[in-house]
Amino acid sequence: MIPSWILGIFAAIMIVVAAVSAARLVAARPWQHRTRPAALADIDVAHLLMAIAMAGMLVLGLRTLPGGAWEVVFGVMTAWFAYRVVRDAQVSGVRALAGGHCAPHLIHAGAMLYMFVAVSAPAAHGSDGTGGMGGGMSGMSGMGTLSLPFLSFLFALALVGYSIWDLDQLSGPGVTGHYSVAVAHVAPASGPADGTGVLTPWVATGGRIAMGVTMAFMLLIMI
Repeated sequence: MIPSWILGIFAAIMIVVAAVSAARLVAARPWQHRTRPAALADIDVAHLLMAIAMAGMLVLGLRTLPGGAWEVVFGVMTAWFAYRVVRDAQVSGVRALAGGHCAPHLIHAGAMLYMFVAVSAPAAHGSDGTGGMGGGMSGMSGMGTLSLPFLSFLFALALVGYSIWDLDQLSGPGVTGHYSVAVAHVAPASGPADGTGVLTPWVATGGRIAMGVTMAFMLLIMI
């Protein structure tokens, strides 16, 4: 059993990530800037949805959608980022898997989909009636486990690896992570002022690090 205060801390961090991601979307106003690349807006949307889902998985009172709905959300998200990674690979080759700004989000989305789909039957059909991981972290720290534990370990390893890579990018002089690559090359001059305030590239990278660490933690305690 994991102490509830530890789960609460992780849930609070996810709430902060969700709030910051929502603020980034409002500040950027992608619906008003059609030339703003999808690689910028979709990342903020992904951070927002994943953070909300994880907060509900960690703390029952923060649950929003039922597990089946989240499976659809993350299934679509996984397919979208897989498409973007393939497009990046056509341009950059294998570098898209190591340094592309969409590859980490493909792993994140896949890990979220796996956690909702592969949860053990007792947890997935608990008394909350959600039919999935929406029942909260009580199922995870109690009787909820994931099938194919080796896959859980692989996802956790990949998440930690990308988080370490992001930390290294943030610590480098003048480097702000995957997100800044897209901003530097394709953000329109008449669009939102990326690089300042909440739209600073390191903010998105910091949110990705927080989610990667949280996902790895959740995957490991469910093995």
